[in-house]
Amino acid sequence: MRNDADARTRPHVNVSIEEGFSRPIIQYSCWERYSLKESGESRPGSKARPITALQSSLDNWFARNVDSLKTIMRVIFGIVWAIDGAFKLQPGFADTFQSFISSAPSNQPAWLQGWFSFWASITSSNTTLFFYSVATIELGLAFCLIFGFLRKLAYTIGILFSLLLWSVPEGFGGPYGPSSTDIGTGIIYAFVFIFLLIINATKGPSKYSLDYLIEKKWPSWKRIAEIRSSP
Repeated sequence: MRNDADARTRPHVNVSIEEGFSRPIIQYSCWERYSLKESGESRPGSKARPITALQSSLDNWFARNVDSLKTIMRVIFGIVWAIDGAFKLQPGFADTFQSFISSAPSNQPAWLQGWFSFWASITSSNTTLFFYSVATIELGLAFCLIFGFLRKLAYTIGILFSLLLWSVPEGFGGPYGPSSTDIGTGIIYAFVFIFLLIINATKGPSKYSLDYLIEKKWPSWKRIAEIRSSP
């Protein structure tokens, strides 16, 4: 009998010849224990690689600091929008704004030319208004992201505005062909805003935001700042 911790049992045939008989009498003994290692069997999870101390430490660190991390990522995303808005206000950019819109339909499919012509005609009627409107929206989104103000409304506007930038000045990231290298940045910005909405819905109010301070005094503020009212 073996004392292996991984041992199991199997039937063992013990053959003996009793005295006075010419034919062997087969006797079945009790179950014999055998090792799983010898049999090649393994228990579920026995071959799983253990989590190292470093991996466990990193996982625990992310779990403990998830609230701070999501706020940091929101602020960094807001800084990106602030830089975009600041670039729009640089001298000379307003003069090239209309040509930037007009060049978007180049090499685009014929069935998209009407879309780009529509926006080119609208922006050409009052280029200055549209130019400063774009810069103002970008700086407004930056403020809302950095300080956590009107987050649900800001994220929703951010999705629509990012898709507008992607579909007009970026030309849907096209043309799509052998020379294409990416699909544009506007669609990526829209996805980030969608993920921020998902975080808002799953995590509830963020204590690192102006919305949280306002909600403590005026609870009804949650209707425009939060997807989920309760923590």
